[in-house]
Amino acid sequence: MKNMKINILLPYKEKFDENKASSVSITVRNNLLYSNYLNQIKIFGQNVERPLFKNNFVGLKYSILSFKSKNKFLAHEMLKIINKDPDKKQILEIHNRPYLIEEIKRENKFPVSLFFHNDPQTMKGSKSIRERENILSKCAAVFCVSEFIKKKFLEGINNNFQKVHVLYNGVERKLKKFPIKKKEILFVGRLVIEKGVHLYVDAIKGLAQKYPGWSFSLIGSFKLGDNKHGNFYSDDIIKKMKVIGPQAQFYGFKNQEFVEEKMKSASIVVIPSIWEEPFGLVAAEAMSNGACIIASKVGGIPEIIKDNGILIDNITLKKLSLKIDFLIKNKKIRESYQRKAWENFELSSEKSSQKLDHFREFISSKYF
Repeated sequence: MKNMKINILLPYKEKFDENKASSVSITVRNNLLYSNYLNQIKIFGQNVERPLFKNNFVGLKYSILSFKSKNKFLAHEMLKIINKDPDKKQILEIHNRPYLIEEIKRENKFPVSLFFHNDPQTMKGSKSIRERENILSKCAAVFCVSEFIKKKFLEGINNNFQKVHVLYNGVERKLKKFPIKKKEILFVGRLVIEKGVHLYVDAIKGLAQKYPGWSFSLIGSFKLGDNKHGNFYSDDIIKKMKVIGPQAQFYGFKNQEFVEEKMKSASIVVIPSIWEEPFGLVAAEAMSNGACIIASKVGGIPEIIKDNGILIDNITLKKLSLKIDFLIKNKKIRESYQRKAWENFELSSEKSSQKLDHFREFISSKYF
């Protein structure tokens, strides 16, 4: 249905900005790249300097006079704009803020889809079975970034489960042919304990002296899209990286373009998460760039990597160090994993974009 309008609401903390976009914004951007509905889509989020898809973006400035939380403020402002529009063929897509559903449904009659990028059982508005059942009764569809997240959402639920779908995050592969790899190992992610960044830094500390021809990089910051130092943990990580010496490079938060360049040349990408990663965008990006991946066997990560990388059960510093060491020493095995990642990459943004459009068509045919 080409004449319907699609309204996307981002969480307030997301910056839909060329230089500050993090995973939810990157996923939304990737889905826009190939959508048949591009001209009918509006993205609502906090106001930014250099918005991605600026013709589609509605930046809203938070006012403390609104007396609402930042996310409720965004939702309220979006609804004011939508409800003024005489067009009745509109759908809403809410990302990662389940507690807003109740209010949004109360203030408008349009079909709403909810997108989960995190474990629903840890999020305000979807922790209990009752809350998740309520979401299913109110929403046209619920999208989860992995089977792991879908399973978490449906735990204890016996009805309406046909409304819940897995929509993997899509990644745009820019490369036409397999890239030239350097002797470089890379970590990309926030400097927080759950990402296991301390395991990476402690592992490379020992390996840097052993392999002087190799370099070790770390891209990330304590807070999404921000390079201010965060807390004792992140400051300690940065200090440890500097102590390693010139082989170790700490880059802080960098935009997507920079990350892609580093992924392209990295031989090995390390994802040592110690929490149940909902999806693992870094894993999909690493595969699209033909990197050999070492990752924790947690959450949604195994669904992405399958047998195209090395998965570590119950990750420890010793296990991680041994695996990195093994891959540095064994060029043939390293290169075979790089080829497998490259050849078996299937999570393209084109594919996820088309799949989402297909769901949108189904929703609009049901409601309009």
